[in-house]
Amino acid sequence: MSGSVLGKNFQISTWGESHGKALGVVIDGCPAGIPLSENDIQTDLDLRKPGSNKYGTQRKESDTVQILSGVFNHKTTGTPISLVVYNENQKSGDYSNIMDIYRPGHADYTFQQKYGFRDYRGGGRSSGRETLSRVAAGAVAKKILSEIGINFITYTKEIAGYKCGFIPSSREEVFSDPLYMPDTNISLKAAEYLNECIKEHDSAGGVVECIIKNVPAGLGEPVFDKLDALLAKAVLSLGAVKGFEIGTGFKASLAAGSENNDQFISEDGRISKKTNHSGGTLGGISDGSEIVFRAAFKPTPSIFKKQDTVDIYGNSTEIEIQGRHDPVIVPRAVIVVEAMAAVTLVDLLYSNMFSQISGIRKFYTGM
Repeated sequence: MSGSVLGKNFQISTWGESHGKALGVVIDGCPAGIPLSENDIQTDLDLRKPGSNKYGTQRKESDTVQILSGVFNHKTTGTPISLVVYNENQKSGDYSNIMDIYRPGHADYTFQQKYGFRDYRGGGRSSGRETLSRVAAGAVAKKILSEIGINFITYTKEIAGYKCGFIPSSREEVFSDPLYMPDTNISLKAAEYLNECIKEHDSAGGVVECIIKNVPAGLGEPVFDKLDALLAKAVLSLGAVKGFEIGTGFKASLAAGSENNDQFISEDGRISKKTNHSGGTLGGISDGSEIVFRAAFKPTPSIFKKQDTVDIYGNSTEIEIQGRHDPVIVPRAVIVVEAMAAVTLVDLLYSNMFSQISGIRKFYTGM
């Protein structure tokens, strides 16, 4: 299987399956000298881990990370960083009744067609559990970004049409809410809807918004490796994401050019924009404004309702999925979206260091 590697100069390679012994990631390209401990990574993993509240899967996993390489005396060494999380609470027997049946909304059929074989225990590599490897890598990427002041506000923007009415001002404001939706009144309404979903053995989708602050102008390449294109690729690589938009997004198609264009202004010798409809990118390159994008997540496909399907032999049948599944994955996906954005930005930061000869000259000569 190819396609488990992301990035060029800052590169991550994820591995492992939902019901295997462990999952993990190898990070290549992390500079030496960055303070890094397992707790730095665990903080983010705890925001994603299962069993934290009634609106997520009740699979109980500590998701305890171990650093196997690339760190010595609590600092990165410049060599590949290998991280591992051992699975502790697999219940593979929950899937024995569907080993020959294709689950609606899952990758069972397409895996079988591509490889002639599939791991039916939770979906193997297509399981949402694979994202813990991305979150671990993202935690390391954010340590790098924090060195130059880049930080994130990522939150649940919407669940099943219940939309957060304002942009949060801090991460604490986001993560103090069980749905990671800082608008308390809307969060309570969304929770009521999710309670109904649970009663009806159904699920819901939603939207995650990510705001990235203090990104310098100049990140991204103007043709195939545009900043917005690479962010879209990274976020759309998440199995449940069905839509991506940056800035005004699809609403830009309804606006006039005079409304959608961000007019430039100069204040105290600094060029900025009156508005940010572009979401912080122009021509695929960061413009120094906040990067703002959203990811739309489909409802969790594993539901307890009876559904029509076929088996691997083409026979019509019905399925009632058992096991432990999220009625909504959006809150747990908040930190995953953030991780994918962080990994993408670090890779582009590296590339940008060499876009002008002055950068190379300054690095090697100090001039």
